[in-house]
Amino acid sequence: MNDDLGEPLSLAGPPRRVVSLVPSLTEAVAVSAPGLLVGATDYCTHPASLPVARVGGSKYPSVEAVLALTPDLVLANAEENRPEDVAALRAAGVPVWVTFPQTVDEAFGSLERMLAVLGVARPAWLDAARAAWAAPPEYALRVVVPVWRRPWIVLGGRTFAGDVLARFGLVNVYADDAERYPRPKLADIRESDLVVLPDEPYAFTATDGPEAFPGRPCALVSGRHLTWYGPSLAEARAVLSRQLSPHAWVRCTA
Repeated sequence: MNDDLGEPLSLAGPPRRVVSLVPSLTEAVAVSAPGLLVGATDYCTHPASLPVARVGGSKYPSVEAVLALTPDLVLANAEENRPEDVAALRAAGVPVWVTFPQTVDEAFGSLERMLAVLGVARPAWLDAARAAWAAPPEYALRVVVPVWRRPWIVLGGRTFAGDVLARFGLVNVYADDAERYPRPKLADIRESDLVVLPDEPYAFTATDGPEAFPGRPCALVSGRHLTWYGPSLAEARAVLSRQLSPHAWVRCTA
């Protein structure tokens, strides 16, 4: 079977020692196949108190720490993890499965194939997630989605989070940008009906973010439910629906 980048994976049998370098995949494996995971990153926060070894951050994991766990499979993501780390693990003889879903439907397919590689039966949360995301759009608004400040970085096109928002009927004003994550100056950020501020990767809050967009409504949303593809998808539709509702908007008038 090939991973999301088309790289073939060769395993002698179902993996028994798995290291995940992606928080959402860590949650997916931990919930679906307890006992398979032996290592995860410092940013793998779900499930809480996961009893596995930590191998550093997603961008800069310790390859040595991963190898010390003698995994028979490592899970990675083309966007979150550096190609050189994936290459180093493969050079050391460790199989690596790389994911790269850019839409909700691609995420479902990617998760199904990854779980099949792990020899895991189809989990109930995956069917629940598919059902939840079959709902029709709720809004018709133009949005801008900052994901970082200092410098400002906004969500561009061809991203999983962008497709999540499109499922609500929200149109990302940077969807057609040549960059997947444009870096406009604050004064040049395009006008929109709503500014969507997730709490990761940058932790936007009611007092850190909305003040940069005086007079414009802002929706503070869960970054995990906007960007993670795993068990959180089953509840993400309902969580984000509440947070995107006009009743939840905040507005800075300064």
